[in-house]
Amino acid sequence: MPLAFGRRSAEELDTSCSEESADADVSTPLAKEAPNLRPLAFDDAVVTPQPPPLPDYMVETYSWAYLNRFARAVFDRSIVVSAILWGNAKRLADRALAEVEPGSRVLQAACVYGNFSKRLADRLGSDGHLDVIDIAPIQVRFTRRKLAERPQAEVRLADAANPGDATYDTICCFFLLHEVPEDYKSRIVDALLERVEPHGKVVFVDYHRPWMLHPLRPVTSLVFTLLEPFARALWRHEIRDYASRADQFTWRKETLFGNLYQVVVAQPSDPPR
Repeated sequence: MPLAFGRRSAEELDTSCSEESADADVSTPLAKEAPNLRPLAFDDAVVTPQPPPLPDYMVETYSWAYLNRFARAVFDRSIVVSAILWGNAKRLADRALAEVEPGSRVLQAACVYGNFSKRLADRLGSDGHLDVIDIAPIQVRFTRRKLAERPQAEVRLADAANPGDATYDTICCFFLLHEVPEDYKSRIVDALLERVEPHGKVVFVDYHRPWMLHPLRPVTSLVFTLLEPFARALWRHEIRDYASRADQFTWRKETLFGNLYQVVVAQPSDPPR
């Protein structure tokens, strides 16, 4: 059941932000593992930067899934992710990874449960760079630990609707859009298209309207009703519909598993020669 906390800070929801993790395999203080959250000194005073407040939709709808350690312990397993995606997790990840060139600079627009981030970093190799962002500090912290042995990967606190000033060869938006409200979908799509290099591409992987007689359509519809209230919009709209400059990009779409999932690739229309 959604928890209606209203607009609260990430630190209020995750009271462990300033403590060392209780996980047995981690003993690194937060200040060392999260350099972007280290205190800053101003005129002999120490000020600890506060994470931006989480959006209402995240707190009210997805606290159970993303804002506590129990959820991470349950869902952050490849076998669980595969079950949630009806056995298609690897297939969908393979489609996204096929769009990524080794040695390139890549943005992953949100942390992902399972091994997708590890596979993406491995695909890039030591000559590439992976920038993973997320709006939830707890997700940033655990993903940093997950990618600790891959120096080509960096994880930082940022909103996909405002990912920063850097540009990338490829941007991966892997099962994020179905989790955000309509206005956020538009903001995220526009922001990611803005940050791709002229020769690059943005890869969206997400849900799609399944065939009318798809045996999993009623089950998926029920899950959306109970747990994913923003997902059904992707049954009604194309991802390119959320882009305010859609005509400046070429769009390629592939659907999988009876149209239940889609892989959409957007590339700038006039890349440099």
